[in-house]
Amino acid sequence: MSTNTNTNMNDYVLQAQDVAIHYGGVKAVDGVSLTLSKGQVHGLIGPNGAGKSTVIDAITGRRPLTRGTVTLRGEDVSALGVVPRRMRGLSRSFQRTSIFGGMPVRKQVELASHKMGVADSAADADAVLRELELLPMANTLAEDLGYGEQRRLDLALALVGRPSVLLLDEPMAGLSVKESLDLAQHLKALTSRWEVSVLLVEHDMDVVFGISDVVTVFELGRVIAHGTPAAVRADPRVREAYLGSAA
Repeated sequence: MSTNTNTNMNDYVLQAQDVAIHYGGVKAVDGVSLTLSKGQVHGLIGPNGAGKSTVIDAITGRRPLTRGTVTLRGEDVSALGVVPRRMRGLSRSFQRTSIFGGMPVRKQVELASHKMGVADSAADADAVLRELELLPMANTLAEDLGYGEQRRLDLALALVGRPSVLLLDEPMAGLSVKESLDLAQHLKALTSRWEVSVLLVEHDMDVVFGISDVVTVFELGRVIAHGTPAAVRADPRVREAYLGSAA
């Protein structure tokens, strides 16, 4: 995959600049800058405790910044909460699914769309379910879905209202190899057809390096490497600290 290294700053749909989150003397995230271009998949990897989920929390407004700025399509949203950022097109999913087990698939996606203020929430729900191949299960209770289907439903809830930016925190957690690859292909297709930009935190290296346009590596709350998947794989520090010498 090619990455345009000549991207103008105005082409970024999301910019996190010098983001820091400190808890007393603990620097959970310290001076991190990330960008997302339109239709790009940006992989974010690093060992447990590196600060990846904390960065997502900072970008989405779940945690206040110690310093830094978050800009969404040219607007500084650093002082806004989670809901205003979501209404502006910044969406996320969590490590654990947030679906309602006792509610039919279509009903909960349509309800989420309605809460987003979408004029035709029924059409929006159908479009999302069709994209994720869940429409045949529209009337099925979520608790009766397979786990891979539940993860796709969770993704569907994050996609209502056609967000421009989607932040995913370990969406492949608990999936089989086949389910992970299937979900990865859905994500890659979304970036193309819906022009959604994705920041992907994931431990499945085959997925990250398979669908990402660029990859950023975290260690102890700071960026230690950034570039194309090939460049990151070849970085000696990354190979030693995270991927292993045989990567």
